[in-house]
Amino acid sequence: MKEKLRKIIEENTNMKGKVFDYFIQILILISLITFSIETLPNNSEQTKIIIQNIELFCVIIFSIEYLLRVYVSKKPLSYIFSFYGIVDLLAIIPFYLRLSIDLRSLRAFRVFRIFRALKLVRYNKALHRFRLAGKIVKEEIVLFLLTTGILIFISSAGIYFFENKAQPETFSSIFHSLWWSIVTLTTVGYGDTYPITVGGKVFTFFVLIIGIGIVTVPAGLVATALSKAREMEENETIKTTANT
Repeated sequence: MKEKLRKIIEENTNMKGKVFDYFIQILILISLITFSIETLPNNSEQTKIIIQNIELFCVIIFSIEYLLRVYVSKKPLSYIFSFYGIVDLLAIIPFYLRLSIDLRSLRAFRVFRIFRALKLVRYNKALHRFRLAGKIVKEEIVLFLLTTGILIFISSAGIYFFENKAQPETFSSIFHSLWWSIVTLTTVGYGDTYPITVGGKVFTFFVLIIGIGIVTVPAGLVATALSKAREMEENETIKTTANT
């Protein structure tokens, strides 16, 4: 029985497994939609009751799914403390906290219901491919983030020394210049803070040029990693077909 449940819950290669996956995916989407509707002002009492009933049904199913995954897992503790295990727990625990303790401060835990969106990663092959791609370029991404952090600091310090005297309130310190640095390097350019000195404008030009690279480099890394991930999946499929 345990082995049969494992094949249904953890594998989607058979019909029962696919039905289970699609069922959970639909429930996740329904739960997120009702969560969004719940935030609308002036909901009628009937709408609130319907939302509560849907929420109750979804939580029951998600709770059963969580317990079954713990049961069928070969290493239950590994699953409980894994990324997916934590996401599955965060998807249901706000409901039980709200029921067990009636404290207004604990209502903030309801925001964790948005983690149900992450549950979709488990059931979608395309999203799974993104996760695999992340593993492939993990070291490159870490290096890129470190480099980006250094560039943010340098640009913050640079614009501070150029603009501090001209705009002491806007660029009062390197810390106050961080927002301008992030917005400029990411080429968003909200326009709420901008340089007015000649030196600051020239410096901003070079920061913008560097910012174009910051935007495009991750896209190239992810695109390459996705191609590798697709090749790996195709090779695994070929091997599985050959073995059967």
